[in-house]
Amino acid sequence: MKRLRAIYYGLLLILPALAFGVERFPPPEFESHYHAPATQMPVPRAEWLFYLDIAVLAAALVLAGYLSLKRRSRRGLFALTVFSIAYFGFFRHGCVCPVGSVQNVALAIGQPQYALPIVVGAFFLLPLAAALFVGRAFCAGVCPLGAAQDIVLLKPLKMPAWLEHALGVLPYIYLGAAVLFAATGSAFLVCQYDPFISIYRTSGTPLLLGITAGMLAVGTVVGRPYCRFLCPYGVLLRWLAPFARWRVNIAQKECVQCHLCKDACPYGAIRLPTPAENPGGRREGRSRLARHLLLLPILLAAGGALGYFSGSAFATRHITVRQASRVWLEQQGKVKGTTLESDAVYQQGQPLKDLLRAASRIRRQFDIGGLLLGAWIGLVIGLKLVFLSIRRRRTDYEADPAACLACGRCYRFCPEEHARTEVLEKIG
Repeated sequence: MKRLRAIYYGLLLILPALAFGVERFPPPEFESHYHAPATQMPVPRAEWLFYLDIAVLAAALVLAGYLSLKRRSRRGLFALTVFSIAYFGFFRHGCVCPVGSVQNVALAIGQPQYALPIVVGAFFLLPLAAALFVGRAFCAGVCPLGAAQDIVLLKPLKMPAWLEHALGVLPYIYLGAAVLFAATGSAFLVCQYDPFISIYRTSGTPLLLGITAGMLAVGTVVGRPYCRFLCPYGVLLRWLAPFARWRVNIAQKECVQCHLCKDACPYGAIRLPTPAENPGGRREGRSRLARHLLLLPILLAAGGALGYFSGSAFATRHITVRQASRVWLEQQGKVKGTTLESDAVYQQGQPLKDLLRAASRIRRQFDIGGLLLGAWIGLVIGLKLVFLSIRRRRTDYEADPAACLACGRCYRFCPEEHARTEVLEKIG
């Protein structure tokens, strides 16, 4: 393990330097004092490299499932993590990734003129398909965003259950907002505020660098904060992982109730055995469930109304709406001077009537989208309360298939796993 960590830190020193070599040709020389801006996006790649990316992703998913469920090897998963950081992170500059591909799919659905690239579709579907067979193997050691957080985790702290449940709603909100803005062609929020892209591209705005530093700092004491409390793609994986053909099974034979796996898991993904309930507790639980079921449609309606009235504010993220507003104010004499956005309209010679009509159509889209986003948030909060009200009987410590990231840490602390490993070593 120490050797693998040394390799990883060596990559951190070498690969960022290589990542700066993104210019195919030397920049032109200017007589003025012009300074070329730093490249923010990777240059286009050869087509065959995209198919190589798909093949590498598929192979990494298979390997992650094998290491986490069959070999049950934490050491192997760590090695795969280092490879993912090197290949999917620094070599591919973190783009395209399955997390960001959610927006491309939403854009393809909302804007028919946009053709979804094959590689983007593959990166969106392959981890989801893998989740139906081996759970969240993608999170175990393939995702470069999760890998960066897994590396920096030093001394994880246990979060209060109420705080973890509250923060667990944020990925659903982020997913809804990302889909709304991408489907309307307004913005790719996930890519714009990706906290790790500045590492893999060795560049970024002060805001993005601050987000990166903050996320890594939090990640030293909170296990994978982005994965657990922000990642929109993680929502889709949570939905599919419980239906996986093979799942993480901590004690392969009999749980001895030592609770060591719970202490070892930094992600709060271990379900505890449930105590026996008395009749009074059952009645209280049923009453609480009934109240939350009655509250569900109220949250749905309130969220929808709030989202609908927020649609106008959301619409200002779209460049056409901003251009139309600015040009109208300029022509009405309400503001002085022009902006880069209004100058672009004048240079194109687009009539104000057509621009206002296009902006009005986009605002209507945001009215409907805002309503749906608000209703979605209300539904998520309501269902969260309902699920927390349902008591499930468990006699052993179990890995939550939706929350478990298949990192393999719990294996090393399970006495049953130690006994199994000793038997295998004697046979070998």
